[in-house]
Amino acid sequence: MNEKNIIRTAKILSAIFSPFYVPIWVIFGLFVFSYLRMLPIEYKIFILSMVYIFTIFIPKTGINLFRVINKWTHMQLSHREHRHLPYILTLISYATCLIIMTRFNVAMFFKGIVMAALVSQMICAVVNAWWKISTHMVGAGGLVGSLVAFSSIFYFNPVVPVCVLILISGALGSSRIILRQHSVAQVGVGFVVGIICSMFFILINWM
Repeated sequence: MNEKNIIRTAKILSAIFSPFYVPIWVIFGLFVFSYLRMLPIEYKIFILSMVYIFTIFIPKTGINLFRVINKWTHMQLSHREHRHLPYILTLISYATCLIIMTRFNVAMFFKGIVMAALVSQMICAVVNAWWKISTHMVGAGGLVGSLVAFSSIFYFNPVVPVCVLILISGALGSSRIILRQHSVAQVGVGFVVGIICSMFFILINWM
């Protein structure tokens, strides 16, 4: 594989495993692979729609609008000094989603997922003041941590899927380094933050 193909593959992995998609992936997985699949289809659509709007559509639309107004490229937007407003917009949107979930008495499983994503983003926003942490790897760590947490709640063996996710996370981390978006340390710290936040907030909501 030549350098051009390697870079193209790294960009594809980064796009597929965007941190914005983590909450909805985890919830979709619960609806497919756990006993929550027995919930009414209307309730599933309601939860998925709400999570999509507040964790993907609003943040991504707002960030793209912010980029266009400032006439920045995607590369320029990724600079640490340009990430403050995107973080603020994302935090407000995630917090709004959590407030609405609480108002509608949504199950603790789903609130725990969004809360973990919100706190992860808060940590990234604070750290961004002096260091650029990898939000992609925070998302990857969130997937691994969510899987481990739900394996404790639903009593299933997570070894095989965890191994698969770790391999994907390694490929994603390598992609971020290849694209010169992050250092090895930024990738590693992001992964650990994602795991800790997802496990803690999902389990604490359950308990």
